[in-house]
Amino acid sequence: MSRPASTVPPGRPPTRRGALTPTLIIVALIVVGFIFFANVWTDVLWYQQLGFFEVFMTENLARIGIFLAGFAAMFTAVFFAIRVAYHARPVYAPDSEIRDNLNRYQAQLEPVRRVVMVGLPILFGLFAGSAAASQWQKVLLFLNQEPFGQNDPQFGLDISFYLMTLPFLGFVTGFLISVTVVAGLAGILTHYLYGSIRIMERGIFTSRAAQIHLAVTGTAFLLLMGVNFWLDRYSTVQNNSGRWAGALYTDVNAVIPTKAILAVAAAIVAVLFIVAAVIGKWRLPVIGTAMLIITAILAGGVYPWVIQQFQVRPSEQTLENQYIQRNIAMTRAAYGLDKVQEKRYNATTAATTGALAPDAQTTANIRLLDPNLISDAFSQLEQYRPYYQFPSALNVDRYEIDGKIQDTVIAVRELNPDGLATNQQSWLNRHVVYTHGYGVVAAKGNKFTVDGKPDFLQSGIPSNGALGNDSTYQPRIYFGQDSPDYSIVGAPAGAAHREQDRPAGKEGDAETQYTFTGNGGPNVGSFFNKILYAIKFQSSDLLLSDGVNAESQILYDRNPRDRVEKVAPYLTVDGNPYPAVVDGRVKWIVDGYTTSPYFPYSQQEQLSAATADSQTAANRTVALPNSTVNYIRNSVKATVDAYDGSVTLYAWDDQDPVLKAWEKIFPTSVKPYSEMSGQLMSHVRYPEDLFKVQRELLGRYHVTNPDSFYTNIDAWSVPNDPTVKDEVKQPPYYMSLKMPDQDKPAFQLTSSFIPQVVNGNARNVLYGFLAADSDAGNQKGVKADSYGQLRLLQIPPETQVPGPGQAQNKFNSDPTVSQALNLLRQGASAVLNGNLLTLPVGGGMAYVQPVYLRSTGETSYPTLQRVLVAFGDKIGFAPTLDEALNQLFGGNSGAAAGDSANKGQTPATPTTPGGTPAAPGTTDAKAELKAALDDASAAIKAGQDALAKGDFATYGDQQKKLAAALQKALEAEAKLETPAPAGTATPAPSASPSATAGG
Repeated sequence: MSRPASTVPPGRPPTRRGALTPTLIIVALIVVGFIFFANVWTDVLWYQQLGFFEVFMTENLARIGIFLAGFAAMFTAVFFAIRVAYHARPVYAPDSEIRDNLNRYQAQLEPVRRVVMVGLPILFGLFAGSAAASQWQKVLLFLNQEPFGQNDPQFGLDISFYLMTLPFLGFVTGFLISVTVVAGLAGILTHYLYGSIRIMERGIFTSRAAQIHLAVTGTAFLLLMGVNFWLDRYSTVQNNSGRWAGALYTDVNAVIPTKAILAVAAAIVAVLFIVAAVIGKWRLPVIGTAMLIITAILAGGVYPWVIQQFQVRPSEQTLENQYIQRNIAMTRAAYGLDKVQEKRYNATTAATTGALAPDAQTTANIRLLDPNLISDAFSQLEQYRPYYQFPSALNVDRYEIDGKIQDTVIAVRELNPDGLATNQQSWLNRHVVYTHGYGVVAAKGNKFTVDGKPDFLQSGIPSNGALGNDSTYQPRIYFGQDSPDYSIVGAPAGAAHREQDRPAGKEGDAETQYTFTGNGGPNVGSFFNKILYAIKFQSSDLLLSDGVNAESQILYDRNPRDRVEKVAPYLTVDGNPYPAVVDGRVKWIVDGYTTSPYFPYSQQEQLSAATADSQTAANRTVALPNSTVNYIRNSVKATVDAYDGSVTLYAWDDQDPVLKAWEKIFPTSVKPYSEMSGQLMSHVRYPEDLFKVQRELLGRYHVTNPDSFYTNIDAWSVPNDPTVKDEVKQPPYYMSLKMPDQDKPAFQLTSSFIPQVVNGNARNVLYGFLAADSDAGNQKGVKADSYGQLRLLQIPPETQVPGPGQAQNKFNSDPTVSQALNLLRQGASAVLNGNLLTLPVGGGMAYVQPVYLRSTGETSYPTLQRVLVAFGDKIGFAPTLDEALNQLFGGNSGAAAGDSANKGQTPATPTTPGGTPAAPGTTDAKAELKAALDDASAAIKAGQDALAKGDFATYGDQQKKLAAALQKALEAEAKLETPAPAGTATPAPSASPSATAGG
């Protein structure tokens, strides 16, 4: 037998067709697989290095196990539904036309039938498994649940049933319903494709096998729906669709009974389907299904609507009374409002001489430095190099200085790689040389220098001050809120230093180099790890650079919030971590919350909305996620070491059942708070975001009488921040103060309330003042009993105490204040209003606002020049708080403010040669003012030029000249001032007074 001639030219080897495409596919799969492996394995290395590998393993094993279970359930159901339907196909179809169409479809499907019958279940299984895996927290909480020891008022079940059991049962039921529906549809389509189900002129033809298949599917679906109806009874106590949360009158008397009826009815109809499958008669299940649908519409929808419209609405206040009471009690318990100490505060509006004597300690601690405005002052005075930076909003804390508690404004000097010059922006500089920030900078909160600058407690390079120095604490900041995405650090012993450490603090000092010596990140010295991290960060330099050695570590995920979120994925993390010098280290303190949306009868709140204020609007603090909760606890205090990034979680609320459940899931990740050092205890504070959620709820839930709650006539709102243009809430403020029922001052987080804002309108008078005690003590492992105590002062409406908006308006509209501030604005300077603090002192409510002046130019920064105070209808305005208070309270407030020693800033009152006060216009004050402003402008320009050249000595001299020129301008201002009208507050001899009539 002859063979056909070869078509391959002589001398050319035969080619193998079709090999290229499979090869490319295999290579692509290998590349994708290795990239996936690189990301997973680097996570393993990160968790192992940090000591939280248990969290990584538990979470991912749970995800994998749940994924496999979900995949198996969906795959099995869909696969057998298709397989059973295929094997039950009839041998022939009587109708030739239909048979031809089916034959055509079957012929097209046949070449890939086996692939489809396996591939389709796999595809649905992957989707189902992924959806199921995302519910891993519900599964683990169900398996490790802890009792609350408190029952709900409707069913008498422990609260843990609603937070940990019901969500799991709802997830399982919903998932199985989805599996049943998808498998049922797959089976029906297969039956139709192969002729077991046919649409004919006389109706729908179904084979016996198809009937049994449909009956089994219908039975499973109805049984699951019955379970779902039954569980819906319990879900009514979590309902938030009504005016009040929980099961109300209609729910209790209509919805819950009808859900039980529907559950039983669904089970009965399921039995009818089984009967139909046996006897082959479908009339009963069809009728039963129709009746179930009608019952669901009538009993589940129409009947409750009728009860609500015709029985509840005409007598709503009476019928809903007990359910409103449940809502109030459970909401207050879920948000920790049930232990608020409420006190009626009959605030006076009359500022009398010596009124502040009982509040001398509070007066001495009133904070003058606004942490949101003085960041630029910190930067200009303490940044030292462009590659350092301070955050836009600093933090308020307290330290014991010379035996006294001192409120401080504190920040760390973090690294800013973008501040490097363009010719320095190499990979080596950004990731090997410039790796860390340096030092803590802190200033007294209640004092400032004579020329309006922060009065620093801790400053300089090398770091030095009341908080320690380079030998007493580790000043290097490798982990912070603005750290680079990754850095390569570490070297063998004896190797040359490559990291830029700290610049020269003054002329003649040398800059230093450094090598990281801690355990801050996974080792990246091996070639394999280099490849993994080069893929992770998409950097070939990381693989090839000589900056990476055998001992190198890679530091990444350096933001304290990010680190806590990764090692405790069950926590919601507060948006404002803050640094503190603790036990010789700089520690970031991070608050973590356990939350749930399932607490019965508790009002739900959206976290992002409840915690929004002027701070989040300006991106000074991180906004919380857009999730809804109705239960929250500050269950964890976490610390992140700024040097090595080590994370420690402490069980702060160790009685929280949700945290107890997570401790069973991750048994080694959380330590008891008894292990917290005394220094760490002394810097713990009440968390801001929890406080903001609580104050939002307290605006309504300070009312505990259901009748008053129903009418909503005593609802409050958080006032808008009057210091910003946008209508956003005023943030809470930390300060040391003594509440009326306290024996001594405490570090507190405070906020105020005004009447409820309706359609943007509200009377801006003060109705309430809330303070949260933030002093946890200073003993190791001992939490002060007073910590976390919420104290609410309820101010009678008839007292007409001005709210923050009214106080700000008085400041802005007062003629004397306006004249003085307009004078300060001359020379293109900007006047900045600092935070408006509210304090319960002098038997009433006082407002304190620092006023800053900022000149033009990139290197300018705000300096504190004036202080505004208000009490009732009177206001005071002076260069120092002490003078302003004396001015406000009849010449003697009765207490000394923290800046009482700042006499040098007070402008002297001009006098005649005989010693009597000079009349306005007796000197050429305008000429003096113009000359002073010209001198100030020249000093600003000269200072900017010196700073641009790096001449810090000259810059300092020009700043002194600027201060002197401003002092002369203020003196000239005093000469131009007109006498205060009769009836106003008596000013201190050298102050700039102002008060409105009626005080």
